[in-house]
Amino acid sequence: MNNGSKPTVQDLAAPKKTPKKAAAAAAIGSALEYYDFFIYGFASALVFNKVFFPEATAATGTLLALATFGVAYIARPIGAFVLGHIGDKYGRKRILIFTVLLMGASTFLIGCLPSYDTIGPWAPILLVILRLMQGFAASGEQAGANSMTLEHSPEHRRGFYTSFTLTGTQFGLILATASFLPISALPNDQLLSWGWRVPFLLSAVVVIVGLILRRTLAETPTFVQEAEAGATPQWPLKILLRYHWRSVLRIVMTALVSTVSTIFSVFALSFAVNTVGLERTPMLWVGIVTQVVAVASIPLWAMLSDRVGRKPIFIIGTIGPGVMMFAYLGAVASGNLPLIFAAAVLMSGVLYSASTGVFPAFYGEMFPASVRLSGMAIGTQIGFAIAGFGPSIAAAIAGPGTSGWVPVAVMVLVGCVIASIAAATAKETYKIPLAELDQIHTPETVSR
Repeated sequence: MNNGSKPTVQDLAAPKKTPKKAAAAAAIGSALEYYDFFIYGFASALVFNKVFFPEATAATGTLLALATFGVAYIARPIGAFVLGHIGDKYGRKRILIFTVLLMGASTFLIGCLPSYDTIGPWAPILLVILRLMQGFAASGEQAGANSMTLEHSPEHRRGFYTSFTLTGTQFGLILATASFLPISALPNDQLLSWGWRVPFLLSAVVVIVGLILRRTLAETPTFVQEAEAGATPQWPLKILLRYHWRSVLRIVMTALVSTVSTIFSVFALSFAVNTVGLERTPMLWVGIVTQVVAVASIPLWAMLSDRVGRKPIFIIGTIGPGVMMFAYLGAVASGNLPLIFAAAVLMSGVLYSASTGVFPAFYGEMFPASVRLSGMAIGTQIGFAIAGFGPSIAAAIAGPGTSGWVPVAVMVLVGCVIASIAAATAKETYKIPLAELDQIHTPETVSR
């Protein structure tokens, strides 16, 4: 025991870790929340141009609909600052409960919105407001779940257990895609009048299941120790931006790899259906098969990172999909479905999974516990915000016709190269115990 009146974090016995329960709660909760987030992407690619922007030309309506997908990423950095502060000061569990409530409520309300033909310009205005609420909720979801699983994980398996957050995210994309399969097969008049609403209204189930899962999960041992020792910072953001801004900037740059995901799930779908003329259903199946492969690939890459390090796996997961985007968009332009499936699985299901499987541990290990959630949230959400406008930027720079995809693939590759360079500058941390990382990252004199 130290000589002061209060015990230090190191003096206190660590509460019991529950890695399996934490990983399960993170995976299932993330799946449910990102189901909500991803169904918006499909709707913006397939129907929102006609429901909310019917007076625009076909090309302009598609561009406006894709822009509403990207607008959520404006709210995500703002939410990261707010929810990051709360999560580092008051605990990870509160953030996870709040985010599932807000995401579920905003998604359900999107399904209730009247169309442009009913209330005019108020329809797209309300759509944007609810999309901003979705973005605010998403800003704290992954960082909260990643902090929770990282701080519950055994030292030698941090990569594996934290990867379940992203496994859940991919499963959420599978659920979202599967929910649109029967809907997309409806006649156009039914799809545009009531069909598209069904996946959104099902988010009421998300709220109930998510609350049950997350209310029963214990706070992380690391945060409990800090709270009992009075070591939680009064202003986490002040400490983060003063002492850890380089790590935040590094994460912003590495998070640009997520352009692969937004271009794959939104722009490529719109390009395939609206420009190349492919059927909606086969293209939705491309997403499902790819994400099933990703669910299997993510924990395998993460386990490998526990053996060889975070950096080499992450760099494979940036350069690989950046190059493969040329093959994928070229396959889409050709209309060759077997080639589309093969390129999608290799690009997004296998190679991109290397970066998504590793980043929860890779990013979390860059910060001490006192600012871990806010550091991950702010860094990722600013990077994701840039990538979130990828589909609308892609729609603007794409050339005419089926050969216009090349500038889009170049844009994705540039983002991936930036991400890989940023990752190469990071310290390798996979062998360092979490408590030791906390001491390494914490300056000797910190104003709390």
